[in-house]
Order: sequence, then C-alpha cells, then structure tokens
Amino acid sequence: NCLHDTISVSFREIDACFYPQGKQKKTRKYATMKRMINLRDQRIKEKDRQKPKEKKKDDPSAIKEREVLKHPSCLFFQYNTQLGPPYYILVDTNFINFSIKAKLDIVQSMMDCLYAKCIPCITDCVMAEIEKLGQKYRVALRIAKDPRFERLPCTHKGTYADDCLVQRVTQHKCYIVATVDRDLKRRIRKIPGVPIMYISNHRYNIERMPDDYGAPR
Repeated sequence: NCLHDTISVSFREIDACFYPQGKQKKTRKYATMKRMINLRDQRIKEKDRQKPKEKKKDDPSAIKEREVLKHPSCLFFQYNTQLGPPYYILVDTNFINFSIKAKLDIVQSMMDCLYAKCIPCITDCVMAEIEKLGQKYRVALRIAKDPRFERLPCTHKGTYADDCLVQRVTQHKCYIVATVDRDLKRRIRKIPGVPIMYISNHRYNIERMPDDYGAPR
C-alpha cells in the first residue's frame, strides 16, 4: 500500500509539472458590440416601448405628385423656335485654333455653312483662356478681338470655358455652339435643341440643326 501511494504521488507531481492547472488567458475579441435589446421588445415596460409605425393607406382618388422637369416653351414644336437668322454662334478656344490650322475665315465659313448671316460670340472665359495660352496663340487672340465678334460678359466665378458655355446654352436656347472638343460636344448633346458646329474636311458642318432652316447635314 505504501509503495502504491508513493507511485501515485509521483505521477501527480509529473502531471502538475507538464500540465499546470492555472487559469487560461482568454484572447480579447475586438470590434465586438454589446447586444442591445430591441425597443419594441415585450420585456420593456409599455410606456417605454416604441410603438410600431403605421403605414398610411394610399388614397386612390388623390392626385399623384411627381417631379416634372421644366422645358422651355421654345421647344414646344419639333425644333427650337428661337433659332433663326441671324445665327448667334458661341465659339470655343479650340474652334478658333483649328480654323487657323485649316486656313478658314471664321465668319465667311459660318455663312457658307448656314446660308445666312452669322454673328460669332465670344465669352469672357474663352477670351481669358486664349490670353493664358501665351505668345504662341497670338493669331487666335487677334481673331478673337475682331470687331465682327460679339463679346459676352460673364458674371459667374471661375474661368473654365466649357462650364461657361454649357451654362449659357442651358439658360438661353438661341445659340449654336462651335467646338471641336469631344467632351464639350458630349455634354451639349444632352441639352435638347442646341446645334453643334464643328470642322471636318476643311469646312464647317452643323449637327442637330432642323431641316426647316435648310442647313446642310
């Protein structure tokens, strides 16, 4: 019996050495939230409990309200009625530069394209953009200061010409936009009733112009 007790004690000591019976450290869980009781739970007192939302029944006889975009009255017919000779054409910076490159007289080429009197218009933003280009584009600046060009003052902040032209065309539908810039053309195509003049094959062409005015396609 004594031998058996000594053997059992020694085994316990070995177990205690290799397998300590202390508290195991628990790894802390991050980003865990405490579970909160729902405010509509039955265990909450009735006075503190949140009431369920009542759904309003739709009245079939009521007039349905929906947002309708305001379209200008000039687009009542199939084409823009504000367009007509003399044509007011908003000129972009690159349109003047490409016209010089193609050796085209701007006013004469516009009249050859539309078979009517054309008044090129240049905004303060476009003029500022040409002036910023420097001495290299002095010919474009001289053309922009031509007395046949009508100068349009800008009252908005900033001098970004594309935004200026889009804003002006959205407000006033009496203009044609002359540009070669793809991004600007894409933006103007989204505005209904605004034709685009561009350069191709060393001549001016018009896009989205009504057939009633006899403009070439």
